[in-house]
Amino acid sequence: MALKSTVFKAELNITDMDRGYYQSHALTIARHPSETDERMMLRLVAFAHHASDTLELTRGLSADDEPDVWQKDLTGAIEKWIELGLPDEKRIKKGCGRANEMWIYAYGGRVVDIWWDGIKNQLTRFEHLNVLSIPADTLTELTKMTERTMQIQCTIQDGQMWLSDANHNILVELTTLQSATV
Repeated sequence: MALKSTVFKAELNITDMDRGYYQSHALTIARHPSETDERMMLRLVAFAHHASDTLELTRGLSADDEPDVWQKDLTGAIEKWIELGLPDEKRIKKGCGRANEMWIYAYGGRVVDIWWDGIKNQLTRFEHLNVLSIPADTLTELTKMTERTMQIQCTIQDGQMWLSDANHNILVELTTLQSATV
């Protein structure tokens, strides 16, 4: 018998002073049995970083034809394709071909450096690709916030992101590996 996803609820209150975006999002996160707490919390970070009324968490690991997070316009065209992890060039090409913007949130500690060294020269042709990495210790801190029902405050100001709940206040440092050129 196949294992079922675990459902998490997150009330994410976003104060993004850099974009002038102030909104609360009630999110339901279906965590695939093979998904770690680190990856699930990174989905929340990516959502908070790009938050809008049309941004959606997808089925994640359960769907090969979808990214982890995406934003579509009213016609169904994909505006943002957001991947987590260390995707291969084929997956990156797919996302860049289908969306106006593609974002990768790379994680995995020192493995990120090895992946990036091996793939960065092949990615320069993708003009609307953004690649960010997050330190392993930051993800470890974020997992301390993981609960079946979460209330998280996200504050973004001057390029810095802070996530906090009743017991934690964590600076989320994202390192830019590649910025879109368009």
